[in-house]
Amino acid sequence: MQTVYSQIVTSADMLKSTIQLEQLIEKLKKNNAKVAAITNSMLYGVLPFWHTLIKNEIQPVIGLTIKVQLDNGPVSLVVYAENNKGYENILKISSAMETRELDLLPKKWLSAYREGLIAVYKADSLLSKDNLIELMAIFKPSCLFIGIERPSGKPTEEESFVRETAEELDIALTVYHECRYVDKEDAFAFEVLHAMDQSVKMTDFQRKKPKPDAHVLSYEEWNEWFADVPEWISNTKTMLERCMVVFDKKKHIMPKYPLPVDVNAKDYLVSLCKEGLKERVPLYTQAYLDRLQYEIDVISQMQYEDYFLIVQDFMKYAKRSNILTGPGRGSSASSLVAYTLYITDVDPLQYGLLFERFLNPERITMPDIDIDFADSKRMEVVRYVAEKYGQNHVSQIITFGTLSAKAAAREVARVFGFEASTMNAISSFIPSKLGITLKEAYDQSPKLREFIQTEDMRKKWFEVALKLEGLPRNASTHAAGIVLSPQPLVNTVPIQKGHDEIYLTQWPMKEVEEKGLLKMDFLGLRNLTIIERILKSIHGKKSSISLKDIPLNDEQTFSLLQKGDTTGVFQLESAGMRNALKQIRPTRFEDIVAVNALYRPGPMDSIPLYAKRKLGQAPITYEHPVLEPILRETYGIIVYQEQIMQIASKMAGFTFGEADLLRRAVSKKNREVLEKERHHFVQKAKQLGHEDQAATSVYDLIVRFADYGFPKSHAVAYSVISYQMAYLKAHYPLEFYGALLSTAIGNQEKINQLVIEMKQRGIAVLPPSIFKSQSSFSVENNGIRFGLQAIKGISYPFTQKLLQQRHKRTTKWEDIFDMASDLSAVFFTRKNIEPLVKAGALDEFGVERSTLLATIDAAVKYAELVSPTEETDLFEGDSSPFGKSKYIKMDPLPIMSKLEFEKEVLGQYFSEHPTVSKKKMDNNIQHIWDIQQSSKDSYVKVIGMVEDIRRIRTKKGEAMAFVTVQDDTGTVSITLFPDDFAKFNTLLKEQAILFIEGKKETRNGRVQIIAKNISTC
Repeated sequence: MQTVYSQIVTSADMLKSTIQLEQLIEKLKKNNAKVAAITNSMLYGVLPFWHTLIKNEIQPVIGLTIKVQLDNGPVSLVVYAENNKGYENILKISSAMETRELDLLPKKWLSAYREGLIAVYKADSLLSKDNLIELMAIFKPSCLFIGIERPSGKPTEEESFVRETAEELDIALTVYHECRYVDKEDAFAFEVLHAMDQSVKMTDFQRKKPKPDAHVLSYEEWNEWFADVPEWISNTKTMLERCMVVFDKKKHIMPKYPLPVDVNAKDYLVSLCKEGLKERVPLYTQAYLDRLQYEIDVISQMQYEDYFLIVQDFMKYAKRSNILTGPGRGSSASSLVAYTLYITDVDPLQYGLLFERFLNPERITMPDIDIDFADSKRMEVVRYVAEKYGQNHVSQIITFGTLSAKAAAREVARVFGFEASTMNAISSFIPSKLGITLKEAYDQSPKLREFIQTEDMRKKWFEVALKLEGLPRNASTHAAGIVLSPQPLVNTVPIQKGHDEIYLTQWPMKEVEEKGLLKMDFLGLRNLTIIERILKSIHGKKSSISLKDIPLNDEQTFSLLQKGDTTGVFQLESAGMRNALKQIRPTRFEDIVAVNALYRPGPMDSIPLYAKRKLGQAPITYEHPVLEPILRETYGIIVYQEQIMQIASKMAGFTFGEADLLRRAVSKKNREVLEKERHHFVQKAKQLGHEDQAATSVYDLIVRFADYGFPKSHAVAYSVISYQMAYLKAHYPLEFYGALLSTAIGNQEKINQLVIEMKQRGIAVLPPSIFKSQSSFSVENNGIRFGLQAIKGISYPFTQKLLQQRHKRTTKWEDIFDMASDLSAVFFTRKNIEPLVKAGALDEFGVERSTLLATIDAAVKYAELVSPTEETDLFEGDSSPFGKSKYIKMDPLPIMSKLEFEKEVLGQYFSEHPTVSKKKMDNNIQHIWDIQQSSKDSYVKVIGMVEDIRRIRTKKGEAMAFVTVQDDTGTVSITLFPDDFAKFNTLLKEQAILFIEGKKETRNGRVQIIAKNISTC
């Protein structure tokens, strides 16, 4: 016999169920299920549920569990979509509740959205006849049911009353059983999840316990629990079988660009493109006109004119609003239409970019124009789009975070009441490997196995963690995705309240795209914000530079790149990329494009050959003469996907559309497809007069590089940003480092790295100052002034208040008391002022830091007396009648105390580093920076202060150590193997200043010194 399930809550309803689809389907098939309904409290997980059941030939029903506010009080209902109209109304009900964050659906809304719905009123102790009568006035008799629950198969006390009422009102009864886990054995895991949802421990006496037996009932259990009322099961089956929602095959729902009724979208697009072509390529040739016409024809054939108009419109807004946009991203940079509309800044004809890599007339797909914006202003553009097209037509896209191995382990441990130290130990037992599962961790970690096997409680903990791993844990906003619809979004997808008054879809990216909606990626790129800061700083000096005027043949820029001096340069920062630049020694923009495309696992093996061929150290060879004009720019090496397409076109007469299909097919490495395409390619090549062997060898070349090829359009576009940043670093180093430091606030390691590099370049790093520092780092004369916001412990409101008061004044604060009265007791607190003193920001008062620290409390009391609030100044700006307090004089701080205070709040020593004076005593001592930058492994001598000591034991049980030491130029790791560790262990103390001799080695890109001799200085 077949079974039906009217209330299945899936794990997509976050922390409300442990039911995942794979496990559920297995159970439903085993139980010979005919119909099953999803009844989550939101519409999360609806599409995957529907598709999975259809695939497994089980009828899916879409339901929603809600609470409705009736005149007589709230009631709990499950509403089912009887048809597509009902489904549309469920979308509206869920969206209305979630966008307004309502717990109860108003009765009038239920009445408005009742069409196509079947409602089941859950019978419980609150059931009332009056409520049922209200619902009868809303729903037709055939669309209203009462659901009766029998926990563990036992009738409830109110069941007889419910049955009498249902008979009196002539309302059919159905069985009601919520499934929240698949098997009985999952009950405890669900109870833990339930506690997790309440943020309580299992031992918490106030913890609400879930209902028992919420598993997926078997056919036998259904019939045993409701043996006396088979008609209820029959009613349930009949009701669910009526619910038939059919999703059409994917169709694109393209939005429309607002134009006057008498203006055609294609005509308007053509006029904009022609105007843009004149501006961007004043001396354009016929080739440009032909390419433009071809692209417009393809775009029109695919009916994407409005999409391009929409994108050009918000790009125009961004430029009008001085929001920096990227030169292009992905394959859209290969479009001349995009270039003439100012969507991209890359001329595709100049770089041989193929339109078919973006839009292929032989493979109709949605266009994908992804845009980079300065990350600090991305939301301004999103808001503009929402205002232009309407709040109900624009949404950001939801994304779900799941319980990873570590998260599941820690969360369950917390609910079990494990101590913090135990939870930390558990985390350390699980390898820090992306995507690792608990099962894999158990197999790989002896410590984890040992931990689990020592106690029954730990075994239970691990068993539960395994069951909860992978469940959805939280929802957040996708970093880039934006949906735009010509009709209100609620007609197609459910939405909920988002941020910045922009709605959020209840479905993630894949499900949104499946419904045919246009998804656009608005990406926030930090490097564009850095460039914006640099340009603003340059303009502040009354000089000006425009990115479009930067020449692509600047010798100073190429000199910087050849040296690998690329800290802070987009895409070129890593040690491996620097090494590649040093090998290739770029002398033209195309070299940067190539290195950006090649520096990936696999293709990077070709970097040495590319470098040798470029520098004339190896001959340039071609598999066939046909390849020479295509591969000449990359010295005979296939680097780009476009080159593969060009080879197929030139050798075998493929259209670029066919060539792109070939590239895609071959890259999948399907043996059957490879042989089929080989025959196709070789036959077409032979028709053009090529030999069988030549065609075969070229096809083999395509197969070999199909995976390696990188989209040239993307490489060119992103290399523009790389080059621009390198140019700005070469010509405007002060502004470059100032912007980098400002965006690195909060990342002390990055700031330290930049400060050390600046010192090596002779750029002064000026200490923080309450009179001169801005909120962020700022260019000042020939140096960069430390920003107040970069001082640890300083709050943003305090910084803003200090700068505001400083700006108002005509004179400097005379002393700490003058500053205290000006800032008021609201802001002048020990918490805010102490970090300033430790950082040296108050040194300009001409008083020792020790004295300032001792005087803070007196100054706070003075502020409380003179300016207790921002609005209250008891002496109206003149506190002289009261008289000032005096400094509490103290002896100067010892140099090490002073330095430690600086390191505490600035992350580094600003006063003279204690190793500086020691290094002056011996000319043979090397700077740590110089050792780090040198490519040679040699014997070195350094003086460094011990920063960190890590003592370990070898596999043989012998003691050894890794010691981090620093001087004023940087840090380096010192390795002491067992013999040397035994000799020098007693000298290893934190903050000890040591003279170290040893051999410099580079392993895995990291420099270390193998110590041979150590002594104290």
